[in-house]
Amino acid sequence: MVKLQPDEAVRRLLVADVARLATASAAAVPHIVAVTFAETGGRIYTAIDHKPKSSTRLTRLRNIEQNPSVSLLVDHYSPDWDALWWVRMDGRARVLESASAPGEAVRALRAKYPQYREASLDAPMIEIEPTRTTGWSYR
Repeated sequence: MVKLQPDEAVRRLLVADVARLATASAAAVPHIVAVTFAETGGRIYTAIDHKPKSSTRLTRLRNIEQNPSVSLLVDHYSPDWDALWWVRMDGRARVLESASAPGEAVRALRAKYPQYREASLDAPMIEIEPTRTTGWSYR
């Protein structure tokens, strides 16, 4: 079992297709949701796309407005436990209205996810400024 070096942890996180975004309300009520994401300029971006959702007033957006501390988690599970690993990136998040989302973030998301190439990304976007990255690998 080994703690991942920061550069290896970041590399594993950035090539992952999906992560779990953890937020907490002002009252410290946790909330976690699977997200797609991309990196540009040292920041992580996740779009609020137009897939069906139970509400347009998403808990993650409300939580970030109340408490900008977030964590992003990616992991790899295998029946061969020698291949297990996880990476967690903590950071400060903010909600960007679609008009203020950097063009580089939209381009990075579209480059990483073919589904976004034709999709409208005119909804809010979450920007995360990383503050700490940690990780672990079985080997």
